[in-house]
Amino acid sequence: MESTYLQKHLGTCLTQGLAEVARIRPVDPIEYLALWIYKYKENLTMEELQQLELEMQEKERQRIEELQRAQEHLEKMRMNMENIAKAEDTSHLEDTVADSHKTLAEISDRYGAPKLSRVEELDEPMLSDVALNIDQDL
Repeated sequence: MESTYLQKHLGTCLTQGLAEVARIRPVDPIEYLALWIYKYKENLTMEELQQLELEMQEKERQRIEELQRAQEHLEKMRMNMENIAKAEDTSHLEDTVADSHKTLAEISDRYGAPKLSRVEELDEPMLSDVALNIDQDL
Protein backbone atom coordinates (compact mmCIF):
# COMPACT_ATOMS: atom_id res chain seq x y z
CA MET A 1 0.00 0.00 0.00
CA GLU A 2 2.70 2.49 1.00
CA SER A 3 4.90 1.39 -1.87
CA THR A 4 2.12 2.20 -4.34
CA TYR A 5 1.74 5.67 -2.84
CA LEU A 6 5.51 6.29 -2.92
CA GLN A 7 5.80 4.96 -6.45
CA LYS A 8 2.90 7.11 -7.64
CA HIS A 9 3.99 10.39 -6.03
CA LEU A 10 7.77 10.10 -5.65
CA GLY A 11 8.86 7.39 -8.08
CA THR A 12 9.98 9.51 -11.00
CA CYS A 13 11.25 12.35 -8.84
CA LEU A 14 13.34 10.15 -6.53
CA THR A 15 14.66 7.99 -9.35
CA GLN A 16 15.86 11.01 -11.31
CA GLY A 17 17.15 12.78 -8.17
CA LEU A 18 19.14 9.75 -6.95
CA ALA A 19 20.53 9.26 -10.46
CA GLU A 20 21.66 12.91 -10.43
CA VAL A 21 23.28 12.51 -6.97
CA ALA A 22 25.13 9.39 -8.19
CA ARG A 23 26.31 11.21 -11.32
CA ILE A 24 27.43 14.46 -9.59
CA ARG A 25 28.65 12.96 -6.26
CA PRO A 26 28.20 16.16 -4.21
CA VAL A 27 29.91 16.71 -0.81
CA ASP A 28 26.52 16.75 0.98
CA PRO A 29 24.25 14.41 -1.02
CA ILE A 30 21.24 14.81 1.31
CA GLU A 31 21.19 18.60 0.96
CA TYR A 32 21.83 18.30 -2.79
CA LEU A 33 18.94 15.83 -3.16
CA ALA A 34 16.63 18.09 -1.09
CA LEU A 35 17.47 21.13 -3.23
CA TRP A 36 17.13 19.05 -6.40
CA ILE A 37 13.63 17.89 -5.32
CA TYR A 38 12.57 21.52 -4.63
CA LYS A 39 13.85 22.52 -8.06
CA TYR A 40 12.09 19.52 -9.62
CA LYS A 41 8.78 20.60 -8.03
CA GLU A 42 9.34 24.20 -9.16
CA ASN A 43 9.98 23.01 -12.72
CA LEU A 44 6.80 20.89 -12.68
CA THR A 45 4.77 23.86 -11.46
CA MET A 46 6.23 26.10 -14.17
CA GLU A 47 5.46 23.49 -16.84
CA GLU A 48 1.86 23.28 -15.63
CA LEU A 49 1.54 27.06 -15.72
CA GLN A 50 3.00 27.18 -19.22
CA GLN A 51 0.60 24.48 -20.34
CA LEU A 52 -2.35 26.39 -18.90
CA GLU A 53 -1.13 29.56 -20.59
CA LEU A 54 -0.84 27.77 -23.94
CA GLU A 55 -4.37 26.41 -23.53
CA MET A 56 -5.67 29.89 -22.72
CA GLN A 57 -3.86 31.33 -25.75
CA GLU A 58 -5.37 28.64 -27.96
CA LYS A 59 -8.86 29.39 -26.63
CA GLU A 60 -8.28 33.11 -27.20
CA ARG A 61 -7.07 32.45 -30.75
CA GLN A 62 -10.17 30.35 -31.45
CA ARG A 63 -12.40 33.08 -30.00
CA ILE A 64 -10.70 35.71 -32.19
CA GLU A 65 -11.17 33.50 -35.26
CA GLU A 66 -14.86 33.09 -34.39
CA LEU A 67 -15.25 36.84 -34.02
CA GLN A 68 -13.52 37.43 -37.35
CA ARG A 69 -15.78 34.90 -39.08
CA ALA A 70 -18.83 36.55 -37.51
CA GLN A 71 -17.59 39.98 -38.60
CA GLU A 72 -17.03 38.74 -42.16
CA HIS A 73 -20.50 37.21 -42.16
CA LEU A 74 -22.03 40.48 -40.97
CA GLU A 75 -20.10 42.39 -43.63
CA LYS A 76 -21.42 40.04 -46.33
CA MET A 77 -24.95 40.47 -45.01
CA ARG A 78 -24.55 44.27 -45.01
CA MET A 79 -23.27 44.18 -48.60
CA ASN A 80 -26.21 41.98 -49.63
CA MET A 81 -28.64 44.37 -47.97
CA GLU A 82 -27.01 47.34 -49.74
CA ASN A 83 -27.21 45.52 -53.07
CA ILE A 84 -30.86 44.70 -52.49
CA ALA A 85 -31.58 48.32 -51.55
CA LYS A 86 -29.75 49.57 -54.67
CA ALA A 87 -31.66 47.11 -56.83
CA GLU A 88 -34.95 48.29 -55.33
CA ASP A 89 -33.97 51.93 -55.87
CA THR A 90 -33.02 51.33 -59.50
CA SER A 91 -36.22 49.35 -60.17
CA HIS A 92 -38.21 52.15 -58.51
CA LEU A 93 -36.42 54.74 -60.67
CA GLU A 94 -37.06 52.67 -63.78
CA ASP A 95 -40.74 52.46 -62.87
CA THR A 96 -40.82 56.22 -62.28
CA VAL A 97 -39.13 56.94 -65.62
CA ALA A 98 -41.49 54.55 -67.38
CA ASP A 99 -44.47 56.18 -65.66
CA SER A 100 -43.31 59.73 -66.40
CA HIS A 101 -44.34 59.45 -70.07
CA LYS A 102 -47.73 57.97 -69.27
CA THR A 103 -50.82 60.07 -68.92
CA LEU A 104 -52.59 60.48 -65.62
CA ALA A 105 -55.34 58.17 -66.84
CA GLU A 106 -52.85 55.41 -67.58
CA ILE A 107 -51.29 55.71 -64.12
CA SER A 108 -54.46 56.12 -62.10
CA ASP A 109 -56.96 53.38 -61.41
CA ARG A 110 -59.85 55.81 -61.07
CA TYR A 111 -62.60 55.98 -63.60
CA GLY A 112 -62.75 59.25 -65.45
CA ALA A 113 -59.20 60.39 -64.73
CA PRO A 114 -58.11 63.09 -67.18
CA LYS A 115 -55.88 62.06 -70.05
CA LEU A 116 -53.37 64.84 -69.53
CA SER A 117 -49.67 64.18 -69.90
CA ARG A 118 -47.29 65.00 -67.11
CA VAL A 119 -45.62 68.38 -67.05
CA GLU A 120 -42.05 68.64 -65.86
CA GLU A 121 -41.52 71.56 -63.51
CA LEU A 122 -38.29 73.54 -63.64
CA ASP A 123 -36.69 75.11 -60.60
CA GLU A 124 -37.41 78.80 -60.28
CA PRO A 125 -34.69 81.25 -59.26
CA MET A 126 -34.67 82.16 -55.59
CA LEU A 127 -34.81 85.94 -56.08
CA SER A 128 -37.25 87.49 -58.46
CA ASP A 129 -36.26 90.06 -61.07
CA VAL A 130 -38.10 92.71 -59.08
CA ALA A 131 -35.97 92.08 -55.99
CA LEU A 132 -32.81 92.33 -58.08
CA ASN A 133 -33.92 95.66 -59.59
CA ILE A 134 -34.62 97.12 -56.15
CA ASP A 135 -31.08 96.33 -54.99
CA GLN A 136 -29.61 97.96 -58.09
CA ASP A 137 -31.61 101.19 -57.63
CA LEU A 138 -30.22 101.72 -54.13
